[in-house]
Amino acid sequence: MAASINRRGFIGSAAVTGASACLATSVVPGTTEASVSAASVSAASGAGAAAAASEKAVVEWPVWNETDEKALLDVLNSGKWGRSAAARRLPEFEATFAAKMRARHCIATASGTTALLTVMGALGIGPGDEVILPPYTFVATFNAITSSYALPVFVDSDAESFQIDPKKIDSAVTSATKLLLPVHIGGSPADLDAIMAVARERKLPVIEDACQAPLAEWRGQPVGTIGLAGCFSFQASKNLTSGEGGAILTNDETFANQCYNFHTPGGGRPAPSSGRGANYRLTEFQAGLLLSQWTRFAEQSGQRDTNAAYLTKLLEEIPGISPARLTAGCTRSGWHLYMLRYDRTQFANLSRAGFLKELGRQGISASGGYSSLNNSNHVRALAGNPHYIRIYGKEVMENWVERNQCPVNDLLCEEAVWFTQTRLLGPADGMDRIADVIRDIQKRSGDLAKAE
Repeated sequence: MAASINRRGFIGSAAVTGASACLATSVVPGTTEASVSAASVSAASGAGAAAAASEKAVVEWPVWNETDEKALLDVLNSGKWGRSAAARRLPEFEATFAAKMRARHCIATASGTTALLTVMGALGIGPGDEVILPPYTFVATFNAITSSYALPVFVDSDAESFQIDPKKIDSAVTSATKLLLPVHIGGSPADLDAIMAVARERKLPVIEDACQAPLAEWRGQPVGTIGLAGCFSFQASKNLTSGEGGAILTNDETFANQCYNFHTPGGGRPAPSSGRGANYRLTEFQAGLLLSQWTRFAEQSGQRDTNAAYLTKLLEEIPGISPARLTAGCTRSGWHLYMLRYDRTQFANLSRAGFLKELGRQGISASGGYSSLNNSNHVRALAGNPHYIRIYGKEVMENWVERNQCPVNDLLCEEAVWFTQTRLLGPADGMDRIADVIRDIQKRSGDLAKAE
């Protein structure tokens, strides 16, 4: 531990200011979010007792106890398992989540992806429309747009924050743009002041992809409530989880009704209809589990806040390690991921892969995070999609790949390192362990680089 930081003294003050740091984890296109931890670098053979102890300190996920068991059995024995007039857990969860996030309306969905699909349907996004999104995100954000046959338009990242660069949004807007879709990646808010300013000027709706960011705040206001709506995920790796699940928050009653009608067969609420719909409903089992998980969510979130802030203080003292910067209006991160950039020039040119391997050997599992989404085979395949060529024309689609180049994000994908949210649930001295291991790697980086 750095001599200039006293851990006990820091943790005492971090209880108040612990939300002032931000980190993240994510998934490479073509993988599932549940596979991230499996794909992360794990401790190699010969790691020794220190490495084993370090890994043992990481909390296994998900966390459950007899309260969760009872929640599931209560639903089972009720005989009411889905959304209906007799449902109890679904409306209770929707009311609980809306109240905690200070939103007027919540519509629970089957997943974060279906939350995004629902808002797209409610907005009437479709063929010929363009939707702006960042390239540093899980592929589901992209898939939600293409499922409506709208055209995704990538806006480059801000390397320091890992978020969409708001200065580059306005120049990407065209007469066909119908939606701004920022992502609060890693659980940390994108620059909502700047994004909302563009939206007001251009008269465009904003949907916040807050799938990784429950309890994150922008200037004291929970994310997902600042734009027209926000979408959340409760997938297995998420900080609040029911295995799969999602939710939409909005303060607009008409839009809430449109989302409800789109996500359930036949609708039923008073709102204009587009004639489209789906079945994206959450079950009573998932709602019951979310209510049970909620009982420990605030305490877990506070622990992540404290550990993340302390870890950031430690890592900022190490040359070549740059923790993700929180945007100026971020008053709290959701800390789904702890993200940082690794500068190999400060480590004797040791590759990021070599750095991750050595972290793993010493019992600190980590990941390189996302690859370049806009340049992935999955995304590039859209240029040759016959339906897209029919809708937009061959020339537009031929130029689409080049239009969506994001050079800053390409570099970010080469430098990023992630720790998962479970690392932040471990004991505070686990943060010291991470910093100590990184300092040790830096001292030995010359020899490690030669051995690559």
